[in-house]
Amino acid sequence: MQNKLNKIANDTNSFLKQFIKKQKKSPLIIPMKYGLFSGGKKIRSKILIDIGSLFNLDYKSLIIIGSAIECIHAYSLIHDDLPCMDNDTIRRGKPSTHIEFGESTAVLAGNSLLTMAFEILSHKGLNISEKIKINLINKISESSGHLGIAGGQYLDLDFEHKKVSKKKIVEMEIKKTGKLFSFCCVAPLIVKRKSKKEIKKFENIGADIGLLFQVADDLIDHKGNLTDAGKKTGKDKKKGKATLISLLGHKNTIKYANKLIFKINNKLKKYGFKTKNLNETLNYILHRNK
Repeated sequence: MQNKLNKIANDTNSFLKQFIKKQKKSPLIIPMKYGLFSGGKKIRSKILIDIGSLFNLDYKSLIIIGSAIECIHAYSLIHDDLPCMDNDTIRRGKPSTHIEFGESTAVLAGNSLLTMAFEILSHKGLNISEKIKINLINKISESSGHLGIAGGQYLDLDFEHKKVSKKKIVEMEIKKTGKLFSFCCVAPLIVKRKSKKEIKKFENIGADIGLLFQVADDLIDHKGNLTDAGKKTGKDKKKGKATLISLLGHKNTIKYANKLIFKINNKLKKYGFKTKNLNETLNYILHRNK
């Protein structure tokens, strides 16, 4: 599993470095690269490739689409860490982007990574039709804005120190994390021009995978430590964050996560042995320590 993740990470980083190298230089490139090449595991790209393999998609095209996803993810982490958001000073074992470069520069670097994702998806290097590129950009935009990451982050902050129902917590976590995973799952179907019904099915699978990831992240914050996690832990409780752990408790949250894996696998059982890599990834997500 780790070898597969490493290969995807290396191939994604290689594409991104070449893409940035070909752009005109600007002072923001340095903080952009700092946030982008900070050692992330590229789990979102791995999910994209796992789903893409079910439909025999070209690996190179998936790496390019995955590179756009990683730009969106990096932007969201830079902004999440800001003092006006979650105020985190450490990310992936090193100072957060705003600590290293200042708050205003971090905001602008995050904005630039967000828009670079659209540049990547519209670039001639992605060898698919213009119509499909537009559909991909439309879907990733929806996943990143008020209906996705930004909207989820708003709710995450709004729910602090409040009594929030399980339904609302799940909705918040699907927006905050699940929507980008939904894009990872539907992008291959968009490329393959699958039906709206099938796209919706995989969108829901992606939401469940994103929810699993967020639950695992909350478990790390609850039980993990700075050395393993690469960021400060125990902060959710201090900030009064609305999480499934705060509502269900540690043991019941683990049970909830395992039920999610069963649910996802059940929805994909018609693909049989081809889901082996995805199943490995799901188990890795739940049992990782950072």
